Amino acid sequence: MAKSKSAIKRHKQSLKRRTKNRHIRSSVRSAIKEVRSALESSNTEEAGKVLSKAASVISRAGSKGVLHKKTVARKVARLSRAVQKAAPGSA
Repeated sequence: MAKSKSAIKRHKQSLKRRTKNRHIRSSVRSAIKEVRSALESSNTEEAGKVLSKAASVISRAGSKGVLHKKTVARKVARLSRAVQKAAPGSA
């Protein structure tokens, strides 16, 4: 265990950041799962609505530094491509 005052404070800060980051990362995963389940149930209209919420959650995670900006772009792009592919009238 840390002995100096500064090391104790840094440990407390790291624990706080860890819980915050875990919560944000978990909400990102949940948002992605919602989009995927809407796609699996062939509900493209619902998938479109959920996609915008998911993109917002993922972008917020990127702005807070939990995810890298390119990871954010990749995740949003893959989800939106999947929704577009499932939409009626697409080839």
